[in-house]
Formats: sequence, C-alpha cells, structure tokens
Amino acid sequence: MRTPVDRLAVLLMIVGAINWLTVGLFRFDFVASIFGGVDALGSRIIYSLVGIAGIYSISLLFREAPANE
Repeated sequence: MRTPVDRLAVLLMIVGAINWLTVGLFRFDFVASIFGGVDALGSRIIYSLVGIAGIYSISLLFREAPANE
C-alpha cells in the first residue's frame, strides 16, 4: 500500500511532466503562466516541489511490493 506522501510525489511528478510536455511541444511554460513568470515565487515553489518529489520518488524504485493476502 502506498502512503499519501507517495501519491503526492507521483502527482507532482505528473504536473512536472505535463509542464515539460507543453514546453517541448508548444514552448509554453504552464506553471510560469499560472504563477506569474519563471522567476515568480509561486513558480519557484512549484518547480522546487516537483524536483523534491522526483528525488523522493527514487525510493519508489527500490521498495518491495506489498504481499497480497
């Protein structure tokens, strides 16, 4: 069973992936447009949270799968 922190980390990584997809395909930074630019505090917080979530999610690769009962 995954914890709420695991789920939040995956959700933030999905947000980051969608943002990079829009940057790559359309040259449109979705996060920056919502929070007022790349240098805005809100954008920097979201970028930082996505990065932390990505680093945290490395642990998901090395965890044992829960046993089915």
